[in-house]
Amino acid sequence: MDSEQIAETLGLNSWVCPGDGIGGLLKVRVEDFRVEEQSDVPALDQKGRFTIARITLTDWETNRFVNRLARALKISRNRIWFTGTKDKRAVTTQLFVIDAHQNKVAEVEIKDVEIEVLGRSHQKVKLGGHSSNRFTITIRGCAEKDGSPMDADRALAEIDRIRSQLQEILGEGKFPNWVGPQRFGSNRPVTPVVGRHVVNGDFESAVNAYLGMAGLNEMEKVANFRTLWRETGDVEEAIEAIPQHLGYEMSMLNSLKSRPDDWVSAFKKLPKNLQLMTVHSLQSMAFNHALGARIRKGVSITEPLEGDVVGLIGESGKINTGKLSIVTPETKPRITRNCLLGRLAVTGTLPGSEGTLPLGVVAEIESEVFERLELSEINWRVEAIPRLSTKGTRRTLAGSFSDFKVEEVSTIDLGESNQRWAAGPSEDERWHPEGCCIRFRFSLPPGTYATTLLREFTRAPLHQS
Repeated sequence: MDSEQIAETLGLNSWVCPGDGIGGLLKVRVEDFRVEEQSDVPALDQKGRFTIARITLTDWETNRFVNRLARALKISRNRIWFTGTKDKRAVTTQLFVIDAHQNKVAEVEIKDVEIEVLGRSHQKVKLGGHSSNRFTITIRGCAEKDGSPMDADRALAEIDRIRSQLQEILGEGKFPNWVGPQRFGSNRPVTPVVGRHVVNGDFESAVNAYLGMAGLNEMEKVANFRTLWRETGDVEEAIEAIPQHLGYEMSMLNSLKSRPDDWVSAFKKLPKNLQLMTVHSLQSMAFNHALGARIRKGVSITEPLEGDVVGLIGESGKINTGKLSIVTPETKPRITRNCLLGRLAVTGTLPGSEGTLPLGVVAEIESEVFERLELSEINWRVEAIPRLSTKGTRRTLAGSFSDFKVEEVSTIDLGESNQRWAAGPSEDERWHPEGCCIRFRFSLPPGTYATTLLREFTRAPLHQS
């Protein structure tokens, strides 16, 4: 698939307001994408069992770092906890809780990792337990729709125009709460494909997809490995051909080598949170498509319709899924007022075996989408791995952003230091090396994607996210 087809597949091909955007490349340098997790430090206690550390990672995928840290400490990765999975090509700072002595943690030395031990605690943290993420992101090489370079005045004016339109249509600090491309893999959206096979109980197809599904612009050795697997399914040959950095794929192959045709065991070689993410990504794809259908039909995503399911918004900006209400003719005026005040939010369905579902027109929109995606008959129960079963939940249709600032930053001579930059834009890309550079700063609640907010302003092809 090309970038447009991937965007369509993931449901990321709709816009609330018209606009050409500023184009530009994201993550030209690792340092161009910074995120700092905002969260309370667990209560410190010198007699606590766990070590609390603030860790800054440069160009590290969170799961791979946890595996590396576990090896360094000679403990199971299940004895390390964190609240959010961050982007790989980024500089990220977040809290980790580690079931190991703090002196051992302080002595760990890993390339491109800074570890600050804060103390000990009796408390763990859980996924999504932080209050917000603060982003500092630079877009380089802004370009007009025809690919010509865009100057800073033009870029800042376009950003201001789109922001004003978003505010007029959705309200202050609101944007469509798409599930971002990194949940699926923007260049190889394999996770929802694998997730579909998992909820259907077809683990052979799940493993084959994870190993063999082709990606966009993959390195030659990676592409050759995936082609070999698709065409032969030969474990021995695949082990010989696989690039070393594909660690999860190698673990799957080694599992199949020792236990041929045990596809469930091979799938379980993925980290547990990644196994779960395959199911969640299928749910997320369904959510994106339903959100896009609602936008295209001109149905508001911030003001409720009768039959909508609304939820209470907590202090961190997250929805309380335990307090959901269906909008009725009698409650609509009050609920609408509270939605506009930011106390309640309109939600969309992340489908599962149970859950509160909408009624009326909203139900018709979602049912039509789920049927088209061939999800209507799925019961979302995974008998082979019950912990992957899901009852379903709700997600706000509109995300919130705050502390939003933009500014021009000086261009830098990247020279030959960045292959992508040195190669110049391809035909399906929208950026120009002589275009201006714009820095965005903003905060988002957990579970909201910076890349999807930025896409509202860049309107660049998905693979540039």
